[in-house]
Amino acid sequence: MIRTVAHPFLEGPHSEVGAVELTVADVLGMDRLELGLLAGAGGLHRSVRWAHAIELTDPVPWLLGGELVLTIGLGLPDDAAGCRAYVERLKDAGCAGLGFAAEVLDEMPAEVLTAADELDLPVIGVLGTTPFIAVSMAVAGWYSDAARRAERHAVEAQEALARAALRAGADGLLAELARRLGGAALLLDTAGRTRSAHPATATSQTGWHIQAAELAAGMGGRGQAAGTAELGGETLLVHSLGLSGPPRGWLAALAPTSANVHRGLIVNHAAVLLSIHVLGIGAVGTRLHEQRARLLGPLLDGTAVDIDPLLLPRPPFEVLAVAGSARDVPDVLDALDDVLGDAAAAERMLVVPRTDMIVLVLPDERPRVGPRLVGRLAEITGAPVRAGAATARETAGLATAGRQAADVVPAGPGYVHADEVSAWAVLRDGLRPSAVAAFTTAVLGPLRSHDERNGSRLVESLHAYLDAGANLEAAAAALGVHRNTLRARLAAAQRIAGRDLSDPAARLELWLALSAAAVLSAPS
Repeated sequence: MIRTVAHPFLEGPHSEVGAVELTVADVLGMDRLELGLLAGAGGLHRSVRWAHAIELTDPVPWLLGGELVLTIGLGLPDDAAGCRAYVERLKDAGCAGLGFAAEVLDEMPAEVLTAADELDLPVIGVLGTTPFIAVSMAVAGWYSDAARRAERHAVEAQEALARAALRAGADGLLAELARRLGGAALLLDTAGRTRSAHPATATSQTGWHIQAAELAAGMGGRGQAAGTAELGGETLLVHSLGLSGPPRGWLAALAPTSANVHRGLIVNHAAVLLSIHVLGIGAVGTRLHEQRARLLGPLLDGTAVDIDPLLLPRPPFEVLAVAGSARDVPDVLDALDDVLGDAAAAERMLVVPRTDMIVLVLPDERPRVGPRLVGRLAEITGAPVRAGAATARETAGLATAGRQAADVVPAGPGYVHADEVSAWAVLRDGLRPSAVAAFTTAVLGPLRSHDERNGSRLVESLHAYLDAGANLEAAAAALGVHRNTLRARLAAAQRIAGRDLSDPAARLELWLALSAAAVLSAPS
């Protein structure tokens, strides 16, 4: 008589609520089934996808893996080697285990049990009056119940996320999402910077949140997007924020890969709630800027306005004129938030829509905010952006700077600053190309001839030195050479050109000759 064996793994419950995998141990513990473990206790953790009766000597071609193969032994080979090969084939095919009917247990070859123990492939005895179909139905019923449990879990999670969003905003929603997933959650802006995190220590981790930002950057564009990545035993899910158009930010969540099968649905629901939150804040921000435009806009018309200096950036100002209309203001504000990376700082900027352009008053920083804003706006809208800019030293100069900025808005996409354009334009208008060519030949001719004959880089080295403000270290770094190498080149250039680089007039002649092409091609 073959007896069933006990194993500690069979004691107590084995599947948590919401589990998505049924194990052999779970099947052995099912109510209303008379089953016993005969061999292969080391494989009780194996996942059971289905239970199926099959009586073929080689059932492998008809299996997908994860099956509990049920048999009355008709397909078992007669010899010991064949029995072992039969068990090995099932193990290699990924089967969960092997089940035998009670009436054939006494005649089962011992080689089957021996091989099963060696290979950790569970062998189950289907005992008493339990039919094979009952085992199959029990497995199918478990998965049906598991699906319902997962759906209930997802619905409960969605309701909890909505309550958290109403009570505590984005931070509360992230905390609830992390709790429901058994992981962590991040709110990223469009540039991939962390705006909020749960747990708070997530921002100091150098692993998954960086990968979340990289995954978001890889999906950036005009449309909504979502993506996943496997990080060891955890799954990273990243979802764009916004209901349409370009992403308004990103939600990233990290969850154990074995977590609820509906985790993607839960994260998607959280993203929708966050989108509503973000868009609501955006609407409030738009209204705030509309009020500021009504209050401070007259400054751009030359009207004196008695205001608190804290309502504007600290002077001097960069006044930016962007071709567009009032309907483009939300995109401009999004780009401004992204570029400044500080919502409080963005609120102090002045954004005033005009008939065919939007005028912004920004701090005059280095590097300038304008070019970065224009670049980000082009990324958000996916369309070319035209913008002109000018500098105002104080509030009284905003109107003049606004007109100058509007005057230099280019015909094609890009950014043009009035301070850079006007000086070049005046110089260019006073020059004849033929005279410029003669001047550059007189100044640079000997140096160019020397470079052509000897393969040297005197002209390039001289240009880098003058562009760096006569800073030897900076010029050497730009050229990728040692400072002594550059010093030797400059000494040769002085001798061949017949000009002393310590003389300001000589440096001016050389710089104008080297910059002639830029002068002649400068925009009006």
